[in-house]
Amino acid sequence: MTNQLRSAVAQALPSPVAGWKAWLAVLPLAIFFLILPALTARAAVNIQEVKSEKGITAWLVEDHTLPIVTLRLVFDGGTTQDPVGKEGLANLMTGLFDEGAGDYDSDTFQVQLDDAGAEMSFDARRDGIYGSIRLLSEREDAAFDLFRLAVNRPRFDQEPVDRIRDQLLSGIISNEREPHAIAELAWRRRLYGTHPYSRPDEGTKQSLARITPADLSAFHKSAFGRDGLHVAVVGDIDAKALSARLDQLFGDLPQKQALAPVPDVTPELGRRMLVACDLPQTSLQLVFPGVGRSDPEFYAAQLINDILGGSPFTSRLFKEVREKRGLAYGVSSSLEDYQHSNTLVVTTSTRSDRAAETLDLISQVIKELVDTGPTAAELEASKKYLIGAYAIHNLGSSSSISATLVELQLDKLGIDFIQRRPALIEKVTLDQVRAAAKKLLSAKPAIMGVGPRLAGSDDGE
Repeated sequence: MTNQLRSAVAQALPSPVAGWKAWLAVLPLAIFFLILPALTARAAVNIQEVKSEKGITAWLVEDHTLPIVTLRLVFDGGTTQDPVGKEGLANLMTGLFDEGAGDYDSDTFQVQLDDAGAEMSFDARRDGIYGSIRLLSEREDAAFDLFRLAVNRPRFDQEPVDRIRDQLLSGIISNEREPHAIAELAWRRRLYGTHPYSRPDEGTKQSLARITPADLSAFHKSAFGRDGLHVAVVGDIDAKALSARLDQLFGDLPQKQALAPVPDVTPELGRRMLVACDLPQTSLQLVFPGVGRSDPEFYAAQLINDILGGSPFTSRLFKEVREKRGLAYGVSSSLEDYQHSNTLVVTTSTRSDRAAETLDLISQVIKELVDTGPTAAELEASKKYLIGAYAIHNLGSSSSISATLVELQLDKLGIDFIQRRPALIEKVTLDQVRAAAKKLLSAKPAIMGVGPRLAGSDDGE
C-alpha cells in the first residue's frame, strides 16, 4: 500500500471519539486491506532482461491479456543538474517534449499523439528525468515513432517555451502566498545548505526568465545519453520485438551523458524552524538520519519505520496520536531515499492550540521506541505486512510494475529482487531492528512547524 493510499484509508476511518459502533462499521475495510496484499503477492512476475543489438538494456514483463504496452524510462541526473542561476531548467524541459518534435510543431504533434491513441508524459525529479508512454499495441508503430521524436529531437520552439514557462511562473507566483510552499523552500535550504537538493525544482521567477531554447537543447544533449538510461516495459510485446524497438527509440542518442558531479550531503539536524502564519492547523515535520538503499541495515530500518509510523492501523504513532488522543487525523513516518542523501521523516497536522502537545507526544513515542525497542509481536506483524503489501502498491498495474522495475534498476537490486525480498525481510532479527531504532532515532531531529509560533522554537522564516 502506498503512503498516499495508507493516508486515504486512515482518513476514511472515523475519529477515535466516534465510538465503537463506527469502528465496527469500518472493520470489514480494515480486514480487506490486511488480507488482500497476501493474496495478491502470490502472483508471479516474470521479468526478462532484453538487450538490443546496440547494447541498450530493458526489463520486460510480457502480458498479452490486453493490447496495451507501457514503457517507463529514467535518465540519471534530474534537477540537480540545473546550472546555478537557471534553476527550473530540467523541469521546464520536461514540459516541452510533447510540444513539438522532429518535423512536427506543437499543434501537429498533439494531433498525431491523439490519433495514435497514446499517453505520453515526462517529469523532472531530484535525481532523474522520468518519462513514460502507454499505447495500444495495434498502433504501436505510430505511437513509438512519436516517442522516438520526443526523446531524440525535441524542438523547443519559442512559442511553446514561453507558454509553458508562463504556466510554471503562474504556479511560482501562487506559491509565494502559500505558507506550506514557503515553508518547504525554507526547509530545504535549512537542511541542505547550498547543495542542489536545497533548490526549488520548479525554479524561481528570475531563473526561469533566463532560460533560452538554446539552454534547453544543451541540457537535453548532456542528459540524454545511453549510459544513464534505465528502461522497463510491461504489456503486449515480446522480447524480440522489444529489442528492435529499443534501438529504434534510443539507438541514436549519445553513448555518454555529460553530467556535473553531485556530492553526497548530510542534512543539518538538531534545530527547529517555524514558518509563522495564522492557520487553524499546524503542520509538523521531524527529520532524522536515514539509511541508504544499498546499506545492509536497510531492511531493519524499513521495519522500524513501519512500526513507528509506516502503518496507518498498527503503528505506534497512529495508536498514540490518533487512536488514544484524537490529536490528528493522520500521522506517519517514511524513509526518504535519494541518491545523495537519506532521511527518516515524521509528518502530521494538528490543531494549532495542541501542536506543542502533539510534538511532545511524538517525541515521547520515539524515545520509548529507542529505549526499549519494538516487541517481537510488533516485528512479526510488520514483517507480514511489508511482505504482503508489496504486490499491492508495486505490482498492481502495468504502470506500477514498470515504475517498480526502473527503480530496481536505479537501486541496482537485481532482476531477481522481487523473489529475494521476502527472505531479506524475514531474516532481520529483533536485535537488528532495535539497533536500527537507536541508530536512526537517537539523534536530535530537525523540526519544522507551519502555523502559529510553537513554544521553544529557536527561529522563524
